[in-house]
Amino acid sequence: MLPGEQVYSGQADPLPDLPGLTTVLRRAGVQMIYEGPSPATDAENPIELGEADSAEMLALARLTEPGPFEAETWRMGRFFGVRRDGRLVAMAGQRMRPPGFVELSGVCTHPDARGEGLATRLTNHVTRAIIESGETPFLHAWADNTGAIGLYERLGYRLRCEINVAMFERN
Repeated sequence: MLPGEQVYSGQADPLPDLPGLTTVLRRAGVQMIYEGPSPATDAENPIELGEADSAEMLALARLTEPGPFEAETWRMGRFFGVRRDGRLVAMAGQRMRPPGFVELSGVCTHPDARGEGLATRLTNHVTRAIIESGETPFLHAWADNTGAIGLYERLGYRLRCEINVAMFERN
């Protein structure tokens, strides 16, 4: 890590301060795993996002704070979105890939487009794609984000464990 670079870490036990790093964030989270059937296909599939969309993806993530999302996060897996009047208003994608699992990540909806079912639609779309790849979907959420946790539970995700999240920056 170069000076000024940041890294996130999450684990069950509280994370200690680390020598040579400044602790920038500590926050409680949850890990959830999908236990439902493969979601039904949506008649209107979201668009796949990529490099040309990366600035808008970062701006939407910074506005809505779905969790760790940086300028290059889109490179970690497939991301999908919904545009309205040419503007990205919702997205969700894939991130970490431990053997047999793929993380659903970056689920967020612009405040102007909330209440339209876009998070549900995108979560189901990404969940289905992970299941079709033969792997098990899982996700992380901030423990105090009860609205998102409730949505994920309604869609078939169940609490696996609580986690402690920390972000460290190199001095």
